[in-house]
Amino acid sequence: MKIKVRVIPRSKELKIEEFDGGLKIYITDPAIEGRANKGLIEVLAQYYKLKKYNIHIIKGEKNRDKVVEIEA
Repeated sequence: MKIKVRVIPRSKELKIEEFDGGLKIYITDPAIEGRANKGLIEVLAQYYKLKKYNIHIIKGEKNRDKVVEIEA
């Protein structure tokens, strides 16, 4: 399954919202050295109750708008 994700780094709280057929995820990690991407994968793994290795960022690694593939 592929989903669109918009990441908001350096948020005060961790939060997930639905928007435009995708998810908007507020992450407390900064967008430095891939820490926001790692945080995104951890949050999605908890949200979908999967292992982290089942989640891959396909498009937009250095962008706020991403496409993420989730293997169930």
